[in-house]
Amino acid sequence: MGSNLAREAIVRGVDLVIFDNLSCLGSEKNLTWLYGLGKFKFVRGDIRNNGEVEQLINTEKPDMIFHLSGQAAMTVSIQDPRKDFETNALGTFNLLDSVRKFSPDSVIIYSSTNKVYGDLEWLEYEEREKRYEIKKFPAGLAESIPLSFSSPYGCSKGSADQYMIDYNRIFGVKTVVFRHSSMYGGRQFSTIDQGWIGWFCEQAVKVVKGRLSEPFTISGNGKQVRDVLHADDVIDLYFSAAVKINAIKGEVFNIGGGFDNSLSLLELFDILEQELNVKLNYKKIPPRESDQKVFIADIGKAEKLIGWRPKIGARQGIKKMIEWINKKE
Repeated sequence: MGSNLAREAIVRGVDLVIFDNLSCLGSEKNLTWLYGLGKFKFVRGDIRNNGEVEQLINTEKPDMIFHLSGQAAMTVSIQDPRKDFETNALGTFNLLDSVRKFSPDSVIIYSSTNKVYGDLEWLEYEEREKRYEIKKFPAGLAESIPLSFSSPYGCSKGSADQYMIDYNRIFGVKTVVFRHSSMYGGRQFSTIDQGWIGWFCEQAVKVVKGRLSEPFTISGNGKQVRDVLHADDVIDLYFSAAVKINAIKGEVFNIGGGFDNSLSLLELFDILEQELNVKLNYKKIPPRESDQKVFIADIGKAEKLIGWRPKIGARQGIKKMIEWINKKE
């Protein structure tokens, strides 16, 4: 998401500064790509390093901060919970306190996660042929459902999420929290642990090109559901929120593609098989720890206060994802 938002800032002629440690897969490729689009300032640094964050904020005093830095995989958080905490919780605290001390007029829009709601096992599910459903919440899950930090990733992102809200309440820092469901799109170098739409699109392309010698794996039965949101719609959301900041500071929003753009893994495979004229073979492994059977965001609050709704449907977005994967190869 950082590269897509940075591209939009360059196109709009915004005075852009990127702060990144380039640790994520594909980040160096994305930086090279951005250098080909226009001028901006790049600072190589780590959000876990308070001195580096303070120097950045004190020097730049930015009007607007899109805070996308983070460890984004639940599996990694279980393997290395300290790194997960230091990146997500401590790193966010470093940013917030630097803004409080050195640039109190800066706005921070934070990319949080639906995992702050835990595994959602308290909900009642109905199992259909290719997906789970929650009949009680036909429009999706709203911001009023209870928080439950039930994994290291949920704890670290949830802590950061709550610090964002409290720094607005106590210190008046202008923060906005977006609790995202699944995002995807071009410039996303997905892994088996993070970015499931991109990952499975890439496996399908490999099948078409004869580059996958064995079936890929899926966790669980494939009926788990997320509402998917394309990168172009995320760009529209963040820049629309920047304009509306005085009306939405201190607010939290559940963000996703909504019910109309919800997919299970099995439904994604159906689309990929139809679009690529291929048969996908996979094998099942045990469900992931603390995974949610269903998360579909009720995006009514974002529509009401920001005036935003997704424009790119799931099938259209998946076609665009396949096109980008083919081009990058």
